[in-house]
Amino acid sequence: MTIIPDYTADFRPEAVILANGDFPTHEVPLAVLHTAAYLCCCDGAFEELLAHGIVPDAVVGDGDSLSPQLKLRCQAIYHQIDEQDYNDLTKATLFCRSKGFTQIAYLGATGKREDHALGNISLLSTYHETFGLQPVMLTDYGSFVAMHGNCSLATFPHQQVSIFNLSCKHLDSQGLRWPSYPFSALWQGTLNEAIGTTISFEADGSMLIYRTYGAKVSTK
Repeated sequence: MTIIPDYTADFRPEAVILANGDFPTHEVPLAVLHTAAYLCCCDGAFEELLAHGIVPDAVVGDGDSLSPQLKLRCQAIYHQIDEQDYNDLTKATLFCRSKGFTQIAYLGATGKREDHALGNISLLSTYHETFGLQPVMLTDYGSFVAMHGNCSLATFPHQQVSIFNLSCKHLDSQGLRWPSYPFSALWQGTLNEAIGTTISFEADGSMLIYRTYGAKVSTK
């Protein structure tokens, strides 16, 4: 079974999508942003990206967040998608998928409005199961990945881990301080902790897994 890596500054995904949440400040997402092989941004993130001296390979959205001046500046790389069934993050995802990218890292997808953040996080499962992608969301504190079925993930002692059960009726784990079970509420699988270098799950459904970049610091 493939072990899903722990994401560090050396992570090099096929494509990076920058959303219009809080601009990254942690070294891991910043390193991924600055070394992106292909960088696509939602139109609302374009202005701040320019302010950081970075020009993306593509700008995607419905255009409602772009001034006429910004539209003119990005016209050669701008891809306007007017339909409203999907949000801009999904439009950017489908655009990258159309170019053949399957491993996509999402940055700037949390912060600011909480409803947008929660929606963006939950979309990872759709991107994984419906679109056939390998998505990972990198925040300033850790990473989210979407998983289905049995899986193993790289960890380190005292790394904080949260499991959000979406559809598992069977869910068991190894390598965590507290055992997993088919949590019936999203909060029940949060605030767990790795005890070694790998955690493994036996599962029959979908879940989102969050891992922090750093270990929990003891207050004793």
